[in-house]
Amino acid sequence: MSAVETIATADIGLVGLAVMGQNLVLNMNDNGYTVAVYNRTTAKVDEFLEGPAKGTNVIGCHNLKDFVESLKAPRRVMLMVKAGPVVDAFIEQLLPYLDKGDIIIDGGNSLYTDSNRRTNDLKEKGILFVGSGVSGGEEGARFGPSIMPGGHKGAWLEVKDIFQSISAKVDGESCCEWVGNDGAGHYVKMVHNGIEYGDMQLICEAYQLMREGLGMSGDEIQAVFAEWNEGVLDSYLIEITRDILAVKEDNGELLIDQILDTAGQKGTGKWTGMNALDLGIPLTLIGEAVFARCLSARKNERVIASKVLPKLASEFEGDKAEMIDAIRDALYASKIISYAQGYMLMREAAQTYGWDLNYSGIALMWRGGCIIRSQFLGNIREAFDNDPELANLLLDKFFIDAITQALPGWRKAVGASISLGIPAPTFSSALAFYDGYRSERLPANLLQAQRDYFGAHTYERLDKPRGEFFHTNWTGRGGDISATNYDV
Repeated sequence: MSAVETIATADIGLVGLAVMGQNLVLNMNDNGYTVAVYNRTTAKVDEFLEGPAKGTNVIGCHNLKDFVESLKAPRRVMLMVKAGPVVDAFIEQLLPYLDKGDIIIDGGNSLYTDSNRRTNDLKEKGILFVGSGVSGGEEGARFGPSIMPGGHKGAWLEVKDIFQSISAKVDGESCCEWVGNDGAGHYVKMVHNGIEYGDMQLICEAYQLMREGLGMSGDEIQAVFAEWNEGVLDSYLIEITRDILAVKEDNGELLIDQILDTAGQKGTGKWTGMNALDLGIPLTLIGEAVFARCLSARKNERVIASKVLPKLASEFEGDKAEMIDAIRDALYASKIISYAQGYMLMREAAQTYGWDLNYSGIALMWRGGCIIRSQFLGNIREAFDNDPELANLLLDKFFIDAITQALPGWRKAVGASISLGIPAPTFSSALAFYDGYRSERLPANLLQAQRDYFGAHTYERLDKPRGEFFHTNWTGRGGDISATNYDV
């Protein structure tokens, strides 16, 4: 259609024609929706119409006025632009053309606090805001992503049909449902991304243990991942790891062996860890996954250190097949810990921020379309269907049995990583969390005594009611005045 068409015929408009934006538009078109598009670099609009969108019903616009006027009321505008100030800038540019009751949707990787602010600011102007996480990469966007919408509840019925039509489906159910008010949608997407960091690092540790610890070839490791993808570890990330390890260059060498070992990150894993610290949740595995990327980036220092710091590690001796099974068990058990921690964080956030999160529904939204999609998420959904008030996944019978079965191999793999000098920070931190969580008594009594000794921070007693605090004059010189107590 003409780039200057301004008749209100479009069901939804999308701003931002990068890879995700283009594929979402084509997905919407395939599902029968007429989409208007705009891009700050207007040449991209023409290129899109003459390229991937050729022959579709997509409406191209070269200015925001024509773009907004092409939309049916209530107007639905989806922003697929860089998170941060760019989102705010486009909102400000759109506002003069919008009417009360129109809807702005931010589908980027925005920080949930920004979505809190935008929901409230736009509500005062009569505009409804949806902050929606979208996961699945370009393939998911094109053929069915996982969509996690939050924001102004009044907007949900106006976007529900479109979002659920274009989202991934699992057993006929859409991987898209209302998450909660304000920034809840982007918060759940943030936790999703944090878990993604953890899953990727766990897989990398399994790979390194096999490659460096057991001396396996790339082809051997590829065969192991192919086998794992047929069992309890069946997931998108295991699947693509299998595929990556099969790719060879023209000389027959594995491509993976030519890729520099420094990892990048866009910040969502860091956000998850920072929020966990704010809320006092021990999100240890995801934190270690973020730090592992930071350590990988210090390549030059690592090269120098490798030449001067002794390894003092043993060589692997034993049954290789048994150790591969142990690594699989460590990967599976650690994955359970990662999700358990992620759900702990979401439960605490719901209580802190006043959200009513559907934990079973979140598992369904992650079951298809997104990067962390896996068979495993079906078990999580069942756990919360059985007990919506489940305090921790580790207390569900399925996961108790799974951890119990995997525990010997998990300990064996972590022990092997230590003796072989192979770093496995997420395997080992997950095991430490498990051992801490299952411990009736931890050494925090000594920690509290230390705090009281040097800072008069007080402590509670086992033989007194909770909430009653005591101070001891440990040196005989301190006196009886105590400091204000602080609890995480």
